[in-house]
Amino acid sequence: MHELLAAASRLSDDALLDRVKSLVGRERVASVELIAHLAELETRNIPLANGNSLYRYCTETLHLSEHAAYGRIAAARAARKFPVILDLLANGSVNLTTIDILGPHLTGENHRAVLAEARWKSRDEVKVIKARLFPEPDVPVSLRKLPAPAKTCGSPAAVARPLSLSLSAPAAAGPLALPPAPARPAIVEPLAPERYRLQITMAKQTHDTLRRLQDLLAREIPGGDPAAIVDRALTLLLREVEKKKLGAADKPRAPRPVKPRSRHVPAHIRRVVNRRDGGRCAFVANDGRRCRETRFLEFHHVQPYALDGAMSAANISLRCRAHNAYEAKIVFGRFDPSMARETPAQYVALGNIQLGPDRVEPGGRPS
Repeated sequence: MHELLAAASRLSDDALLDRVKSLVGRERVASVELIAHLAELETRNIPLANGNSLYRYCTETLHLSEHAAYGRIAAARAARKFPVILDLLANGSVNLTTIDILGPHLTGENHRAVLAEARWKSRDEVKVIKARLFPEPDVPVSLRKLPAPAKTCGSPAAVARPLSLSLSAPAAAGPLALPPAPARPAIVEPLAPERYRLQITMAKQTHDTLRRLQDLLAREIPGGDPAAIVDRALTLLLREVEKKKLGAADKPRAPRPVKPRSRHVPAHIRRVVNRRDGGRCAFVANDGRRCRETRFLEFHHVQPYALDGAMSAANISLRCRAHNAYEAKIVFGRFDPSMARETPAQYVALGNIQLGPDRVEPGGRPS
């Protein structure tokens, strides 16, 4: 099948994009046909007649992964009740994850309205719809010790403790400063409008810190509600991180003069750029679509630093890490973007640099 890779490598950018879209459409049609046929298989009880459940038939005979089998069976059962699901899956406006989340809550009366609202939505957006239309009660606060995990590489096992609590939406939106990642990822799920469930595993030191805060804040937070304490902690942490990374300040000082050829982005420029770009990557594609990434943001020189780009708000823009590296590659060729610390003359000496409309090939001169 390596011929497929070779064939793809010969396509132009536009042809490759068109081909990918065509393949996705074909895959979607095939997937919907499979779901419809799985629904008919179950209707006729064919797998059961042959000694298998539909799930075992999918995993052991069709060799689907457990996850793929589960999603397609759930969609097949939902489609038997509400055939419109097949049409929505076929045109791509909903996907298997959407059906998995909303399927158990669909009825003859609500399915069209609920599915219409969920069209073209991401998984997290669908979960919010579910929480709003089918709210769940707050989970009880639980703080208990977990069994010690198995030892690895002869090192002592660390004792971790889980925390399950309900948070208001603002508190759930911020980052948590935790020890190294637990074996199981943290869970953040919407329960109802403006209410979220957070479930984490914490180290003993974090547990002891929480207990100490419960004691010290007994007057301000009667009962020591962990959600209220986490809300306070995240608010303070967010303020500290925004001050460090974005130059945020309640009372900004007058900006100091920028040192010539300094790579340091002053706080007053970071504030202006973050506010102007809305805290997200400002890369805009040729079709006018803007990147939606809000993580791993970096301050990007529109006119590259190595090409005498100015340290000013007009020349600094937010980019996600991927787009920052992508634009550096466009300007400087295949060199590592970290090499952008060199001067233009040094880059020309190194070769393979694109300067404006001209091109410097390795070891050569501008064409």
